[in-house]
Amino acid sequence: MTKTGSLKTSSRPWWYVRSWPAPSRSRPAFQLTTSQSHQEEALAVALRRAGGVVSWVLPGDGKPTSARQEFYGPEVAEVFRTSGGSGPLVGRRWPQFTVDGGGDLLVEKEAASAFFPGLCPLPGLLAARGIDSVVVCGVVTDVCVAGPARDAFTLGLRVIVAADGTAAGSNEIHNAAPRTLYRSSGDVRPTAEILNLVRAGR
Repeated sequence: MTKTGSLKTSSRPWWYVRSWPAPSRSRPAFQLTTSQSHQEEALAVALRRAGGVVSWVLPGDGKPTSARQEFYGPEVAEVFRTSGGSGPLVGRRWPQFTVDGGGDLLVEKEAASAFFPGLCPLPGLLAARGIDSVVVCGVVTDVCVAGPARDAFTLGLRVIVAADGTAAGSNEIHNAAPRTLYRSSGDVRPTAEILNLVRAGR
């Protein structure tokens, strides 16, 4: 997709949110504001109505690699390993989001990017559904949004990042990632523009 292009494709649109697990004492750091969560919910509703696929992606609890343990140290590596919580996936996403149990996808990933080959079932699930365009939202902007946006683009998907549907630890970091993505891996638009494209069937 070019910067002046539309969301029109040969297949259904698809929306992806990297939904940080419900907060706890060990996971309080990154939380979407009310405005950002409303943006994501609005995108999910609009894309379902348009026949798109909504996917919720959470960190898996696989054993960290020796490289991760060496880099982070055992304690921090364990925090990352358990950051996705435990139990059924539907109960582990932010409670303000609505999940359509009959149509939404809920998957775990074992890397920052849900599109990194072999570490998340998402690419195969989307390919089986004929999806060729993605809208990426969630937290954190510079890691779990930027990572899958780049990898999805590398795999040949059209990518749009919802600029106001993401969050990071600071405004500086949050604003830097979309600038880089816009120049190299896809489009970056406010949610209102994406909704207009979806509702117009473009």
